[in-house]
Amino acid sequence: MARPKKPEEPGLSAPFYMGTYGDMVTLILCFFILLFAMSSVDSQKFQQALLSLRGSLGVLKGGVTVEESNDPNKSGEVGASPGASPKVEVDTRHIAYTLNSYLRSENLQKDIQVTINQRGVSVSIGDQFLFLPGRADLRPEGERVLYKISEITRDIVPAVAVEGHTDSGILSGGIYRDNWGLSSMRAAAVASYMEHSGGYDPVKLQAVGFSSSQPVVPNDTSEHRALNRRVEIVFLSQYPKR
Repeated sequence: MARPKKPEEPGLSAPFYMGTYGDMVTLILCFFILLFAMSSVDSQKFQQALLSLRGSLGVLKGGVTVEESNDPNKSGEVGASPGASPKVEVDTRHIAYTLNSYLRSENLQKDIQVTINQRGVSVSIGDQFLFLPGRADLRPEGERVLYKISEITRDIVPAVAVEGHTDSGILSGGIYRDNWGLSSMRAAAVASYMEHSGGYDPVKLQAVGFSSSQPVVPNDTSEHRALNRRVEIVFLSQYPKR
């Protein structure tokens, strides 16, 4: 004779462990929601990753990647939106080393100083090497050095700031009313030469005169005033904000 089945207890539709399991899953879900709420999403990196994915699938022409090139001679797209300026990875130490090597070979390290700062690589050239007193016409030896400097840097830097500086002396005679005009015209003369003879893209160039407002030493001796009369060519490591 068959044993009668034990009647099921009313109200139980799932095993007992399912209640504990459900509570654990709910707690884990709340934990991850809390982590997500506390985190911040980098929208720029997200957009770059999205563009990279679209490019790899053939949506964008050429397949845009988000990796920046380590080769300073290659600009390459960096997963930027259309119309954004291409980014260039600038090796400032390499540029400074190459420029210093050239200056040492020409025995010009006393007239021209190369330094690395937060902006990029700065080349400071004394005015007596580039111009006659009170003039903004480049001397032949200055043109020769500017041509070589342009040849070394024009394809590996994103932008150049040419800055003219004078001492605090008052101009007497000449075609320029004051040091503002002289410093501005000297900066413009250097930038113009770098474009027309040095082969620089004019979009990369900017020229500005600072008069005597940014001296490197006090204008208290003739030697110090000579140091303050200079043109600085700053090879920027990044595109300037426009």
